[in-house]
Amino acid sequence: MKINDAVFGALLLALGVGILWHVQSFPKIPGQDVGPGLFPGTIAAALIACAILLIRGGVRDRAGRPWIELLPWVASRRHAWAFVSLVGTAIALILLSNSVGFLIVAPLALFAMFIAFGVRPVTAAVIAVVGTAVIWYAFYKLLRVPLPWGVLERFAF
Repeated sequence: MKINDAVFGALLLALGVGILWHVQSFPKIPGQDVGPGLFPGTIAAALIACAILLIRGGVRDRAGRPWIELLPWVASRRHAWAFVSLVGTAIALILLSNSVGFLIVAPLALFAMFIAFGVRPVTAAVIAVVGTAVIWYAFYKLLRVPLPWGVLERFAF
């Protein structure tokens, strides 16, 4: 899918304006010239400037082409299914991780994505389990990131 830069510029412009509007509600610190809204406000202003450049360039380079142009893979049933399963799996991972637990949901999500992308089932299962173990060890043990245990809470160590 090819999307004109002006479309992304418009989205970034809306995001920047929304951030600027929101940081106005941040509390002021008495006796200070700067407050908690300075950094996000500065980033939002830069985002707006970049968005304006994107919009200008996108409108100039459009030259009669559509704003959004679909690529041939969108018509492929297999590729479309892989894309939908990727998005669905990510949503399921977000919604189920806290209640079910990372160690259960992650290998199922990886397995589902591998199958959707055409990996053989045995290979997908092995990589999903080993990959989850490596990710869990790296984040939970080494980096001390608290991953949700869910139903396995009583087995946490």
